[in-house]
Amino acid sequence: MYNYNKSDYAINKNSPNIVYCYHNEIIEITLDDYLKENPDKTIDDFVQLKRLSDQIYYEQDRAESAQTRKNVSICGFEDTIYCATQPLDEEWEERIIEVEERKFAWKALEQLFTVGGITQVQKRRFILHTFHGCSTRKISQMEGISHQAVAKSINLALKKLRKFFAAQG
Repeated sequence: MYNYNKSDYAINKNSPNIVYCYHNEIIEITLDDYLKENPDKTIDDFVQLKRLSDQIYYEQDRAESAQTRKNVSICGFEDTIYCATQPLDEEWEERIIEVEERKFAWKALEQLFTVGGITQVQKRRFILHTFHGCSTRKISQMEGISHQAVAKSINLALKKLRKFFAAQG
């Protein structure tokens, strides 16, 4: 029998016979064997049984393939970043620092807008555009104005911020 990469499905599918694959042996049942053992059966019965056998092996092969893709070898797994999580105390410290940095950034931004002479409308549009990633068209839809007016407002805010930083630097 031809070795089809030792896949039970491939062995059965590529054989004209019905193949039973066990852990230690492979048994093939030919049409002649089948008809000899079952005198009341026909060639059509053998063909139907062969199709059923092919379908069963196919479904098993698909199920094994799907399961195998989920398996991960544990050899050397301890060397990867996937095996351990960060200790909770370190994670909490990082989150606290992140929150504090955000608070500081917003306070600095508020002061910058106040000192830079930026209006509340310019500030709102600048924040939406720069920090939230909203397009000028999206902002214009939200506020019910033209996108050119939004773009002009954002550009004026940028111009004032540049002027402020140029004076500081």
